Amino acid sequence: MVFVAQDGVKLVADRGGDPAAPAVIFLHGGGQTRHSWSRAVERLLAEGFQVINFDARGHGESDWSPTGAYALSDRAADLAAVTADLNAPFILVGASLGGATSIVAIAQGLKPAGLVLVDIVPEPDARGIDRIISFMRGHPDGFASVDEAADAVAAYNPERARPAAGRGLMKNLREGNDGRLRWHWDPRILETQSEFHQSVVREAAHSLESSSDLSVLLVRGLSSDVVSDAGVEAFRRQVPRLQLLDVAGAGHMVAGDRNDAFNDGVIAFARRVLGQGKPAMPSKITA
Repeated sequence: MVFVAQDGVKLVADRGGDPAAPAVIFLHGGGQTRHSWSRAVERLLAEGFQVINFDARGHGESDWSPTGAYALSDRAADLAAVTADLNAPFILVGASLGGATSIVAIAQGLKPAGLVLVDIVPEPDARGIDRIISFMRGHPDGFASVDEAADAVAAYNPERARPAAGRGLMKNLREGNDGRLRWHWDPRILETQSEFHQSVVREAAHSLESSSDLSVLLVRGLSSDVVSDAGVEAFRRQVPRLQLLDVAGAGHMVAGDRNDAFNDGVIAFARRVLGQGKPAMPSKITA
């Protein structure tokens, strides 16, 4: 289906499950598409949840902003449009840029029942963020083949198995008029990525302090170079009720590295927060 943002940008989404059921809304990371959540979506639908999984503006099949409007405030407004017609409680699951978007949306008045932040905190490790941006800035002329793109991904994340050069990876690529393959996102997005280094998310995160009825789960890959112990503790001082799920054998791309542990953690959280009658999660667990 398609949602239309307040500035006319069209957001392509997959939506499934009973429209009256509690909902889980997925927000992918920068440079990704909604397909990064595919296996998690399947599990949640099987568990009886309603799921909305959309391509962020400038990514995947969603429109590129004609004015280059890619600030977190623009993305938060998009999330408000996606949730506008929901008649059921919902949680947000946001990875990296999607998590930052979720925090800003809550600061702007969005009222989810719960928030899952996937490997992002208000005080991320600048070295990890710089490495992500360097990867996104790389290969501006694209790739001659899917194999070349797979090589680039493998070089960025050598601890993960090299991605198969098939349909899965092609969902993150598009063919230009010159016949070369480029990542399926607008390069102008990089002009706003410095927000990670500024105060936007940190300031917005103050809204989490006052939202005492909002459950917050941080899912961290134990091999992450973005979320450090210091970043976790700083966030916990701000949100003492913070729950932490540490996932062994996973880096920044937690859902891709350990999808089984990620799915189990998110489902347990969703059941508890959305009134499924399951016992509360401990404040810190390791999968």
